[in-house]
Amino acid sequence: MPESPVTDANVASVENGTLPGPRVAIVTGGSRGIGRQSAERLAADGYAVVVNYAGSEKEADSVVEAITADGGRAIAVQADVADETAVAALFDAATETYGGVDVVVHAAGRMVLSPLAELELDALDAMHRINIRGTFVVGREAARRLRKGGAIINFSSSVLGLALPGYTGYAASKGAVEAITLILARELRGRDITVNAVAPGPTATALFLDGKDEETIARMAAQPPLERLGTPEDIAEVVAFLAGPGHWVNGQILRANGGII
Repeated sequence: MPESPVTDANVASVENGTLPGPRVAIVTGGSRGIGRQSAERLAADGYAVVVNYAGSEKEADSVVEAITADGGRAIAVQADVADETAVAALFDAATETYGGVDVVVHAAGRMVLSPLAELELDALDAMHRINIRGTFVVGREAARRLRKGGAIINFSSSVLGLALPGYTGYAASKGAVEAITLILARELRGRDITVNAVAPGPTATALFLDGKDEETIARMAAQPPLERLGTPEDIAEVVAFLAGPGHWVNGQILRANGGII
């Protein structure tokens, strides 16, 4: 196992008489897309990373292999983010392996697109279970467990401002995520824990590209002044910033969308 990088936090922990160690991040939905890129970026920044996945064990293992091959620390842990018992076990695994949790990147999500009049309620319920209940369950566990100086990073979407047809159910779920984020930031007063959300615009992930024809993708890529789709790497940069030592951005929704709105 590689040695922990020398950081200001490690130096401070030695001076305070505690054992040094890496900051620890849990990344939900960490097996693919933005979650995977965020996990790999945080690992490159020196974090020990717990890669959470729902069903993609092989993909999660590949993230761990990529991180450890580069000298980082990572484990993969399966958990349904909407199941409070499974989420508690996820935090237990992080604590047992690395000694605690400092950062939670809640990237797990579900998207079903349909006009409101045609959206099946079972699909709506399944989407809201992951996006709303999952954010609540993960946030609740994080609020109970994060160490001083920690950060909770949720995921909303710039589609709230764009108000695109077909996104009613998804946008509604992300509106709830923003409400949870802003209120939790204030509920954690005095804990030295920040709570923010990243709201990506159109980003070239499987979740976004699935079911869209080339014309639709090209039209959406042309919307921002930067005239391209975002990439998972773009969003991971924002995640790394919010997880980092700056720690003065709190209770905010960062619309990482290339200037689309």
